[in-house]
Amino acid sequence: MSDKRDFYEVLGVERGASEEDIKKAYRKLALKYHPDRNPGDAAAETSFKEAAEAYDVLGDEQKRRQYDQFGHRAFDQGGGGGPRFHNMEDIFSAFGDILGGQMFGDLFGGRRRSSGPQRGRDLKIALDMTLEEIDSGVERTVVLKREEHCGGCNGSGAKPGTSRRSCETCGGRGQVSRSQGFFAMVTPCPTCQGVGTRIESPCGSCK
Repeated sequence: MSDKRDFYEVLGVERGASEEDIKKAYRKLALKYHPDRNPGDAAAETSFKEAAEAYDVLGDEQKRRQYDQFGHRAFDQGGGGGPRFHNMEDIFSAFGDILGGQMFGDLFGGRRRSSGPQRGRDLKIALDMTLEEIDSGVERTVVLKREEHCGGCNGSGAKPGTSRRSCETCGGRGQVSRSQGFFAMVTPCPTCQGVGTRIESPCGSCK
């Protein structure tokens, strides 16, 4: 017999709770027991993991049906695809959207900082069209301006023969943090503008 607490009890919701109620209950507990808000508190860390495990099951329609029918036995010994968390990063990766995505990560020390190329802003173009064109449909050719790699520096921005240097202010991370009570606010580095590197000798062609 499993010694785990009832998942509904963990989240503090009734068995007939709606999906939205379950989500709200989990978010509240995750904020309360977040490790960055309770540094060194083993009990809070355990509660944080327990809440994530409960939401992993009750927040999934199929898993919730299995749990309602068989309880914890539905996921014992690998049955039914039960809880999948091995460490804290697994939880942040799985439920970052529930907890507020990037904003949540920034609020608690930037754990969820994304890496790699970021999606640019959508383009919005105003076109004059007649009612007849809107009704029947029409094709228009739109000319756009875009930036291309500089041939002189191959897009690095640095003078040929030189290279970018790691930013001394942020240590190449592109972010700096400052503490405010319980919270560590993370912002783009003011020196390198969040890039993580600096150009000491700019390219003469693209400056």
